[in-house]
Amino acid sequence: MHDLTLRPITGGDELDLFNQLPYTLNHELADDLVERRRRPEWMWVAVRGDRVLARLAWWTNAGDDTPFLLDILDLDDTAADRVDIGVRLLRTAMATVVPPGTRPPEYLRDIPSDWREVAPARRVVEDRLAVVERVGAHPFVERLRFQWNPGTPVPEPNGRLTFRTPHDTEELLDLMTRVLDGTLDAHSQDSLTRLSAREAAVEHFEEELAHYRGPRDWWRVATLPGGAPVGFVTPARNDYNPIIGYIAVLPEHRGNGYVDDILAEGTRVLAAQDVPRIRAATDLGNTPMANAFLRAGYDNFERTVNLVWDQP
Repeated sequence: MHDLTLRPITGGDELDLFNQLPYTLNHELADDLVERRRRPEWMWVAVRGDRVLARLAWWTNAGDDTPFLLDILDLDDTAADRVDIGVRLLRTAMATVVPPGTRPPEYLRDIPSDWREVAPARRVVEDRLAVVERVGAHPFVERLRFQWNPGTPVPEPNGRLTFRTPHDTEELLDLMTRVLDGTLDAHSQDSLTRLSAREAAVEHFEEELAHYRGPRDWWRVATLPGGAPVGFVTPARNDYNPIIGYIAVLPEHRGNGYVDDILAEGTRVLAAQDVPRIRAATDLGNTPMANAFLRAGYDNFERTVNLVWDQP
């Protein structure tokens, strides 16, 4: 290891160096730097000579000053000591980037949907997970990523539900609070171990929904013909794609198939904008939501794995 150099990149001028290792996010990095979703001091490389053997990078919402996710961790898969190099790089970078006494940001990795069945893909995933686990993280959740493509049929409204925009943020927060009862979402379940349902809803709103770029008049509350809310969906744009950001059915209305009607409405809202795709995700264990996406013609094109560190 004595011949390794571990350092952050100097700026956008070193993106070619950083991108020596391939990943599906490489094409986004230049814009991320411009928009300050990434910072050069959060993008580290392990270099031997002129060869990058490992790299990592944190991401945050534009305008925030602290890293929110560790979402890039790549290794040169031809290097016999790649996992050891990755461990050394991550420990060194974390000592500089993560403030002492604070919980490191969650690690998230996009992976092939069939990664367990394809030996080369499995080795790539397991090597990266080994690095993060050796630096103290543990598995938290695996998620399914879905994509709807233009031309996929979208059902017409069937009249069971009507849709309107939320009256205001307070109404949406009230609905977000109510749907946490019986939630199958791992992040929501974790939030409820340390926060009240209302506090968890506010945290979710402030950390995610408040950063959506699409107009809020795309958001929909689903109601019965008499006006009683059944659930909601927040079609939106994040920094990269049109998305189904949050979709949920109130506990007292679950089991009636309303999720299909609500998802169809969210898809219609975005499809009307002539979008090139729609992205969505749900936990592997949230079988009802995963099946709803499949019924609606969304393809499970990828997965993500999430690992977390315990509170210090």
